[in-house]
Amino acid sequence: MSGQRQMQHKLGPQRNPAIDEAVLNATRELLVENGYAGTSIDAIATRAGVGRPAIYRRWPSKAHIVHDAVYPVTESESVSDLAIGDEIRRLIFGAVALFGDAATREAVPGLMSEGRSSEELRRALISDQLEVIREELGRRMAQAVEAGELRDGVDPDTLLDVIAGAAIFAQSVRDLQDQERLAASLAEIVLNGVLPR
Repeated sequence: MSGQRQMQHKLGPQRNPAIDEAVLNATRELLVENGYAGTSIDAIATRAGVGRPAIYRRWPSKAHIVHDAVYPVTESESVSDLAIGDEIRRLIFGAVALFGDAATREAVPGLMSEGRSSEELRRALISDQLEVIREELGRRMAQAVEAGELRDGVDPDTLLDVIAGAAIFAQSVRDLQDQERLAASLAEIVLNGVLPR
């Protein structure tokens, strides 16, 4: 019996997904209402109907909660059956939709600022997530170069910077609302360039 008790203690209590979801929903609502600076852990706990300890058992900081509230879990997925142009177009439309979400518009500037204050935080909130996307895109781009679908020398990191940077700037800074037009225009420029053919 004591061995079982010790094992339970080491593993800790089971996480209640209902609490996780309540906290993430409350965070998204507060971001839209109050912005990043006006969203606090106390406000999140109150809105979610949970105590601060329940939050701190799950997330080490407000930045981590906000990150999980606005960014989907990124997993590597095989997309090699898409033509490279269609894959890039899919990335563009996905980035515009992600960064155009009302909660994400409020979260991104604050998360970027927080990430600049701590290398560990930047890695946890930005670098690790982007690495999954960059690696898959890099593999897909290498295949496309071999197949003659893409010119050699296009850097995956720069391509992601162009896509995400344009989506963030247009929607979080310029406050552009027409996502469909933004995504289509960005895809046209990325895929076809700006110089006459």
